[in-house]
Amino acid sequence: MLENNPDVMNELAEKLGLSSSLQFFDIYCLDGPEHFAHIPRPALALLVIIPLTDAWDRNRKAEDRDKETYRGCGPEEAVIWFKQTIGHACGSIGLLHSLINGPTVEFIKPDSELAKIRSLAIPLDLIKRAEMLYNNEAFEVAHKSVEQGGDSDADPKDKREGGHFVSFVKSEGKLWELEGDRKGPLDRGSLDDNEDVLSPRALDLGIKRIIKLNAGGGEKDLLFSCIALARKLE
Repeated sequence: MLENNPDVMNELAEKLGLSSSLQFFDIYCLDGPEHFAHIPRPALALLVIIPLTDAWDRNRKAEDRDKETYRGCGPEEAVIWFKQTIGHACGSIGLLHSLINGPTVEFIKPDSELAKIRSLAIPLDLIKRAEMLYNNEAFEVAHKSVEQGGDSDADPKDKREGGHFVSFVKSEGKLWELEGDRKGPLDRGSLDDNEDVLSPRALDLGIKRIIKLNAGGGEKDLLFSCIALARKLE
């Protein structure tokens, strides 16, 4: 399992082939734009790890219950989404969702592993796309090279630790919630041209929606972590 730590994710992103002109930044508070003053805008992706509480679990199951199998593929697909079939890889798949969608695509090195994964994924359906990633040795090696990084020592057998990684990206004027454990990518609503993933509306449609679900379900202390991808500070 990976820690949602800027140092860990920056290292993995660079190993996969993201330009060093971007980096992840810690987010310490979601209440008010003044708390994002250290993050250059626009923010290109928001990567979150959050516990699967009873309230969120019920909401997820209700949303997914009547959804058909996701059939998106091809160059017209709004976002490239991977169904997770690799154990303990939700962090690296969350990172992948953050890097290969939206404006971040412009910062992928042309001959990198990241570029290859994205190119191979575009024409594939859900099953073949998951198989391609499952069998990608370079992706596995990159993941393993950073899995001991960070400050925590999580035990994958302890279900109380960790949580679900979710990526929020803006693509084609909409906020997308991307998680490999769902039935497909989730369109959370439209964003204006001047709104990014840290804009008030994006936060309300995305991570704050989950926080409110948990508050309504009686959860008092929701321990989660957010990092945002943006241009590197000069």
